Amino acid sequence: MTTILLAAGGTGGHLFPAEALAHELIARGYTVELVTDERAGRFAERFPVQEVHRVRSATFASKNPFAVAKSMWTLWRGFRESGALVRKLRPAVVVGFGGYPTVPPLMAAIRAGRPTIIHEQNAVMGRANKFLAPRVDKIAAGIPQEKASEAFAGKITVTGNPVRPAVIEAAKTAYEPAGPDETFDLVVFGGSQGAAFFSEAVPKAIACLPDGVRRRLKVTQQARAEDEARVRAFYGERGIPAEVSPFFADMAARIGSAHLVVSRSGASTVSEIAVIGRPAILVPFPYALDHDQAANAAKIEAAGGAIVAAQAELTPERLAALIQGIAEDTRRAAAMAEAAKATGLPNAAALLADLVASMPGVSENR
Repeated sequence: MTTILLAAGGTGGHLFPAEALAHELIARGYTVELVTDERAGRFAERFPVQEVHRVRSATFASKNPFAVAKSMWTLWRGFRESGALVRKLRPAVVVGFGGYPTVPPLMAAIRAGRPTIIHEQNAVMGRANKFLAPRVDKIAAGIPQEKASEAFAGKITVTGNPVRPAVIEAAKTAYEPAGPDETFDLVVFGGSQGAAFFSEAVPKAIACLPDGVRRRLKVTQQARAEDEARVRAFYGERGIPAEVSPFFADMAARIGSAHLVVSRSGASTVSEIAVIGRPAILVPFPYALDHDQAANAAKIEAAGGAIVAAQAELTPERLAALIQGIAEDTRRAAAMAEAAKATGLPNAAALLADLVASMPGVSENR
């Protein structure tokens, strides 16, 4: 059996597209294994691979000499672990999905002469992938790359961002706007790591809504653990049916049941909303170091499938007005859902798998 090794940072934004590719490759008869870091936790538990490997890695976030020395030591150990893993598995291809934990495995593969691909989910390439881009054989892009260096622009193939089978399943449910007397399902989430901003902004916005709109609401809100009790209490005190949790394993199905999604605009999030086809209010994370979340949302916004609002300008009153405008206008909601779905790429996993299969030395095992 031909083995493909996937490498991904331990957050949902990196692991979800890797999971989608794993499903596609396994369906084609490949053996798939994953290398990640200790943060993977709950995401890696459901990963459809033969084995999950964890290697050490680190960033140089601090200029403190002791912190730098510690990071160097951790990285050296990670490179040694990755080298041993590549020698043991002898993968036909190593595919990286971004995040600093992918650097040791990809560099080990390059050193061993193994074919390599990186997949960049965002419109602006992240630091780890930017470091790897000149060194790998191929680059797959979830979104056309802004400011791509001429040194590696010729390696880029736009495949789209792979979405998990749960997303494809949720996309089978057609969007039906909620009538004026029907429950309006609002789904709020900030990506796999949550968003403190939404724990503050969304309850305040809901408090600003007219009674007629507020009474119709049913809310699913992802909140960080430290905010969970406070957010749940807000909804409970006002009699608003709500589920609040730091993590929902069935988030794809919940998006599929939503009449409106309020979320960050990470690349995987935008891709899943688009494939499922739901109206969205997207609030780009304003402090991203690696990528511009506003750029991720540009296509779906231009198509009319989402409203993009800058966090600094999104007052509770403004957010309430946006929610109300969609909740009270069924034609607008339906048009946004249709426009969002038109931008989705449900076959992205297959396109990326085709790129993997095209690499030298990879045999098809369908």
